[in-house]
Formats: sequence, structure tokens, C-alpha cells
Amino acid sequence: MTARRYRCLSCRAVLLVVPRGVLGRRVYSAAASSFALAFGGLALVTAAEVRRRVGPATILGDSAVTGWATLRRWARDVAQQRLFAEAHDPGPSASLPQSAARAAASLAASADPTTRARPIEHRAFSGAAHGA
Repeated sequence: MTARRYRCLSCRAVLLVVPRGVLGRRVYSAAASSFALAFGGLALVTAAEVRRRVGPATILGDSAVTGWATLRRWARDVAQQRLFAEAHDPGPSASLPQSAARAAASLAASADPTTRARPIEHRAFSGAAHGA
């Protein structure tokens, strides 16, 4: 990733400019996060399989046995509107997979219309990459 820092000449503040699609304080891009949420929430793929498809890590910790903590965190952040806040609110009684599905469907809907023939997880990826 290429990040550039700029300093304001009048107030001396530093501004960090990153490529489109980079989410603040997160390791994964918006596109990768939406791709994982679509797999977990819409395609109903297991967390272990989502991790295998999206995560680059080859050495896994103890939490890998029961799922993927990052995927749960993203779904929780979606439910609390800290991630993809523009996605429709799934409501307070929504489960984490329902929150993930709602965010992924919303992002897929914002994808370029030429991607309609593609699987929904690909459209969610495209919508997040375009909208970030």
C-alpha cells in the first residue's frame, strides 16, 4: 500500500492520504471485508472457509478452531454501524450473519450494473471497492 503524508503549512497538521478502498484502523480493505461478509452472511460459507478464501495468513492461532474472530468483529461492527454505515440497518434483533448479509447485499446493490451476472459475493466486493 502506498500512503502519502502531507503537512499543512499554516497549522502544521499532518494528513495521511491512502488509496481508495483502504479502511481506517483496519488491516483488510473494504473490498476484502465485504467479500468475507458476503461469503459468511449470504453464501452461508463456514468461517473457516471464509478465512481460507479471504485471509492471507498461513499460520493460524487457537481461535481458528472455532471460527474467525475477524469475521465476527466485522459483522458486529456492521450491526453497530461502525463498518459500512451506509448499509441498511438490519435492526437491533438481527444476528451477526443477518447483519453481514444485509451489509453485503447493500454493497452488492451499489456495484456497477455490468456485474449483475456475477455471484453476489463478487458484486459485494465490487460495490465496496467502488464506494470506499
